Amino acid sequence: MQLILLAAGMGNRLPKYLRKDPKCMVKINNKCVIEYLEEFTKKFKNKTIITGYKSYKLKEIIKKLNLNEIRNNHYKKTNMVYSMFRAKNILKKEIVICYTDIIFDPKIYLQLSKKKNQNIMPINKNWLNVWKGRMSKKMILKDAENLTVNNNYITSIGEKISKKLPKYQFMGIIKIKYKDYFKLKKYFLKLKNNRIDFTSFINKAIKNKIIKVKSSITTRYWYEIDNIKDKKFVEKSL
Repeated sequence: MQLILLAAGMGNRLPKYLRKDPKCMVKINNKCVIEYLEEFTKKFKNKTIITGYKSYKLKEIIKKLNLNEIRNNHYKKTNMVYSMFRAKNILKKEIVICYTDIIFDPKIYLQLSKKKNQNIMPINKNWLNVWKGRMSKKMILKDAENLTVNNNYITSIGEKISKKLPKYQFMGIIKIKYKDYFKLKKYFLKLKNNRIDFTSFINKAIKNKIIKVKSSITTRYWYEIDNIKDKKFVEKSL
């Protein structure tokens, strides 16, 4: 498997004083978020980071984690999906796409590597216990995304919640088959929407039968850092 880390974003929900660096460099207990992914990245021989906003500040971390770098120079006008397809020329096998504003148990790798030639999405069953520490119930309904599963396959993801909370949440990690990556790329170009967010894109691809994605349920630890409250919560939790 190849690893693609998505790190082009500006972190617009973070306060200004934290936006002096790329979002993945937010410090959690004096350690950058992306540095918490080191053990996970070590499991891959072929690993690439897609950079954008203030990419020059990531030079030392890129060297430390032994990453290849591809830049998304259009990061202001695009989103994660566009960044993902910047890797099109270096792919040789199935890939793992991973956000870089998350901290999670590196043993998630086992769930991705066990099943060959399948699209796999780890989904977290313990998400609500964590999110209760991040925000109020009202905000959970607003911020969380719906995710449904049928016969172990993802049937919808990224849609807004009405009243009933979902059993699972997307963790920001997905394994995609080599051939399906290029199916998705073709579909992305057809949509003509460079700003579409990641889960909305995957949702459309699933519903339009471009790809099938198998779920892999976990209760392993997982934190997401989107704002200053998340930062403080994760610092207390780790």
